[in-house]
Parts: sequence; C-alpha cells; structure tokens
Amino acid sequence: MKILHLTIAAAAVAFSMAASAESMAPAPTPKGTHLGNVIVNPYGYSPLTAVINRNTKQPTDIKVTVKGKPNGGIDITYDVGRSTLLSNDGIPVFGLYPDYRNTVVVSYKLDGKKITDTYSILTPALTMPYMDNRNITALPQPKVTKLDPKFKNRLYLVNSGTRPPKGSEVNWIMPKTPKMSKSAANPSGGSLAFETIPLNYVVDTQGEFRWWLEPEAIYDGINYNIADRGYAMGFFPTKVGTYTFVQGQRWIELNLAGRVVAKHELPPGYIDLSHASWEMPNGHVLLRAAKYRYHRPDGQVVQTVRDFIIEVDRSGNVIDEWDLNTILDPTRDALIKNLDLGAVCMNVDLDAQGQSVGSEPLAPFGDAAGVGTGRNWAHVNSVAYDPTDDSIIISARHQGVMKIGRDKQVKWILAPSVGWKNGLEKKLLKPVDANGKAIKCSPTGDCEGGFDFTYTQHAAWPRASKKGSIVVFDNGQVRHYEQPALPEMNYSRLVEYKIDPKKMTVQQTWEYGKERGYESFAPITSNAAYQADKDTMFGFYGSVGLFDQTKGTIGRLQEVDYKTKDVKVEIDVYNNKASAPHYQGHIVDLKQAFGK
Repeated sequence: MKILHLTIAAAAVAFSMAASAESMAPAPTPKGTHLGNVIVNPYGYSPLTAVINRNTKQPTDIKVTVKGKPNGGIDITYDVGRSTLLSNDGIPVFGLYPDYRNTVVVSYKLDGKKITDTYSILTPALTMPYMDNRNITALPQPKVTKLDPKFKNRLYLVNSGTRPPKGSEVNWIMPKTPKMSKSAANPSGGSLAFETIPLNYVVDTQGEFRWWLEPEAIYDGINYNIADRGYAMGFFPTKVGTYTFVQGQRWIELNLAGRVVAKHELPPGYIDLSHASWEMPNGHVLLRAAKYRYHRPDGQVVQTVRDFIIEVDRSGNVIDEWDLNTILDPTRDALIKNLDLGAVCMNVDLDAQGQSVGSEPLAPFGDAAGVGTGRNWAHVNSVAYDPTDDSIIISARHQGVMKIGRDKQVKWILAPSVGWKNGLEKKLLKPVDANGKAIKCSPTGDCEGGFDFTYTQHAAWPRASKKGSIVVFDNGQVRHYEQPALPEMNYSRLVEYKIDPKKMTVQQTWEYGKERGYESFAPITSNAAYQADKDTMFGFYGSVGLFDQTKGTIGRLQEVDYKTKDVKVEIDVYNNKASAPHYQGHIVDLKQAFGK
C-alpha cells in the first residue's frame, strides 16, 4: 500500500512540474510555419497588431498580407525592412480586424529559399474604458459614403478624442497679483485643464478598424498624474516611420507596431503642449507649447496659452524658442471680439453658440479667448518648417497664418489687414490674381475675384512638391470678421495659396468646400494636405455637425481630385458622443512605417 501511495505521489509531483513547465513555456511555433510564435498586441497598446518572432533567424525580402474579410474586404500588403525586423525581433503584423480570426500570409527568403507561411491570428474585441450617460455608441462609427475603386487600398489615421466622464480635474495655480486681496484664492491660468480621452485609430475604405491605440497607453483619467492627462494631438509622420505627437506636459513618439518609442516630459519653464508637432530635416521636432510663469511688461506673472514654439532634439533638450508675445501683437482683437463662443477649439459650449466674445471687460487669465499675454489670444494650432530659409510657418487661429524666421522676425502675414500695427502691417501679403494683378479687398477680407482669406484656420502646411505653395484648412468661423445672419451660411474650405515673398503677394490657386455649404462646415479642428501619389487634395473635416445633439460629431475623411474636383473618397466617422469633435486625419504610408 505504501508503494502505491508513493507511486501516486510521485506521479502527482511529476504532473505538477510538467504543468508548471508548460505554463512557463512560450507559445509554440504554429504548425506548418518556419519562424517563431505569434504574439498579439506585443507591446500592450495596440490590439490589432501582432509580431511573428523570428527566433534569431534572418529572413529577407519580407512581404506581409493581412487578408480582407470575405465579400469585399480590403487586403493590406506591405514590405518589412531589416531595421523594422530587428527593432521588433520579428515581423510586425499591422491591419488585423478586431474580434476576428484573421488570415495573414507572409512570404520571405530564408537561407536562400523562398518561403510562404500562412497564419491564423485571432484578435480581441475593441473596448472603451471611459463611458458615461452622454455616450451614443461605445466606439466611433465609420460610414463610407463614396469610394472610387482606384482608392480602395487607402488607409486613414484618425487622431481623435472624446469627452472625459468626470470632466477636467486639474489646473495650474498662479501667483496672486499685487491688486488682489490677501484673503482671495490664488487664480488659475494656462491650459492644463485641456484634456480628452484619446481615440486614435486607422480605418480602411470599407469603414473597418484596422489599427487601434488603447487609450490607457497614454492616458489615465482615474489618477491625478498630470503627465498622463492632456489631449493627444498633432500626430505627424517622421522619416524613420514613427509618429510624433503632443499631450499636455509631454511629447511622445510611437510606431504602428504599437510600440511607444519615447516619452519626453517638458523641461522646466514650458507647459501645456497641444495641437502640433513637426519633424525637421535634422531630426529635431517643433512643438507648440506655452510658458510657465511668464513675466509680463506690467509686472504680472501668468501662464501663457498656446503662444510658444519650441525646437527640441530627440533627447528632449530645447534648442530654440519662438515667443509669439514679442514677435506678434497679443493685443490685436479683430477676430477674437467676433468669435463664436460656442466653439473655441475643443472648448465647446452649446449654450453660447452664436454669441460673440465682444468687447466686454477682459476675461481672467487662462484658457479663454481674449487679448493679452496669459489669455488665448493667438491659439497656434499648427507649426511647419521651411528648410529653404530656415523659418517656421504657423497657423494662429485667432490671428492668421504667418512665416517667422530663425531671427524671430516676421517674414509675411496672410490675414485681412484690419488691426495690424507696430510694423506688422508692412508684412501683410497682397492678394493678386493669376496674372499678378492686384485684387481689391476690404479691411476685413471681403475680396473681389473669388479670393478669400482663411478664418479660424488649421494646418497651414507647405506643399512639398510645389515651392512657395501652402495648403490650409479654412474652417470659416467669423468669415470677414462677422457672424453670419444664419448659421447655415457658414462653410469650410480646403484651400491652396501661392506666395511670392519677394513681391509680398499671395494668389489663391485652388479651393474646395464652398459649394458643399453648411453640411460640410467644421467650425473647429481639421486639416488638409496635397497627395502627390493620387493628385488629390486630402481633407479632414473634424467637427461636422458639432452642435447636433442627436448623433456623434462627424469627422469627414475626404479626397478630392485636384484637376476635376470630383470627390474620390468620403468617409464619415461618427464619434461616440455628441459635441465631441475629432482633431485631424492622415493618410497612412505603410512603406514609410515598415519598409526601413
């Protein structure tokens, strides 16, 4: 009997050890394949990605195809370069469908032989961890309304967000002013409270999610760590295949494999990153920031709001800064006093729709539309670099579009003429037609000959393939510095200008959107960019239907033929809450992302 007991005990121990060893072992290589195992969501941030481990092997000439769903699904095919292979210790798989058993075909060479492996990869369903009674749906809802078959392989990155269930919970405290009562509480300032739940994803031309960044990867709405708050904005592709973006008190770099490459906290003295990042040819990055405890000429100390540009290296060191409070005129109020209080960037107030800022006494310091350092007088929402003259081009939503040199001198201003002074009026570009003939404009920008300026614009970016041209998303709020008689008279445009800096002239060379009227009006956010590969103008209308409480705000992805102005692609992405705008969109370049 003792022998039997010992035998059973030994068997139990052996089974336990075997089970323990099995639980500690990695997943095996799938049968019929020649590399390693498959890890879904390898970095914990992107559930629609995977990595096929290389098991120290050296595959070359790698091509990945994620097969589309039956009945019209879109195949996603891309090459994988050696640096991408080594950086992930395997082959990254991008473009998986959620909650689906995906078929993935990978071809490559190994030891001189051509090999094709087929994988079956199951993914989880997408989830939304932050919801409240305002939710219309759990996730955003893409709807394809128009598609030219020649564009079926397009992939679009949507940089978006939604309203936090508990609202904004953090803010900066500023020193008291000399005139304040000693018993008064310290005032707040800056834009630390500017935050939203990040929603960043890729959709295909069937309206399917093919990439998803988990909100928790970069955001924590439960705890009070300001480094994990803010608004993830300004996704911009780099030459090494990553994306940079800004988020409150830090800027981040990640790739489409789902790996967060770097997180850089702002150095002392700078705060409140939002809206824009831009990689320069030397690898440095331009960021739109603000200044901590800025000393105004009148002796008051404030946190500034969206009025600093900084250049940082890849270690996060600040190389240069542009203080717009000294470069431009923070007292110019030509647009601000007529601004619609219902929509100032992401600060949406339905009760104030149609009301203007007006000439009331100045608002307290902080994230409020108003003049003077310490208020949202500039609202810079884009910055770009022009290597031809080492200068930056910015979109200041509340002022206009301007180019500024390394010497911090304004080169030109694209805006109506009213309100400029102190020498800045000499920097205004003069509108001309295609023959170089001057176009007559009123001080508020009402021009003859079809020319128009931009109003509350976003994304003033140079067109790389056409020297001297910039493309801008003209939101069109307070066009000609006045509220329209009816809201339905508003419209937004994708617009291109050709600028001659020697003659100080500007020609409007292309536009689209006016003919669409109010149904495409995006009062805030949005972007536009020319696409050389298809000869189209891409536009993302980030806030269509912003004031409609019956459905989620629309982010409209659109490509328009440059020559004919025919719409080739249009996809409406409904956000999961009403009055929750999207920010911007981009066309995904898989060669740039994985081909290195």
